[in-house]
Amino acid sequence: MSENGKIVLTADDGSEEAFFVMEKADIAGVSYLLVADSEEDGAQALLLKEMSEDDMVTYHVVEDENELKIISKYFEELLEDVELKLE
Repeated sequence: MSENGKIVLTADDGSEEAFFVMEKADIAGVSYLLVADSEEDGAQALLLKEMSEDDMVTYHVVEDENELKIISKYFEELLEDVELKLE
């Protein structure tokens, strides 16, 4: 993560996209990141799950509906002024 709170993620196809890290949380031994495409109200956000593969840390978008609901609720409580809408 850079000093300005931005990270650049590289997709499997080699494309890169920058995100602002809003918060990081360790839940039940798993690290999650709440990232957004901007710091403005109404920004698009993603919940990323940290995974270790062959001594390399990767982040995967949380897609499981139950996990997504639980983790998003945790981040909403952690960041009192943030409301996450699941789409």
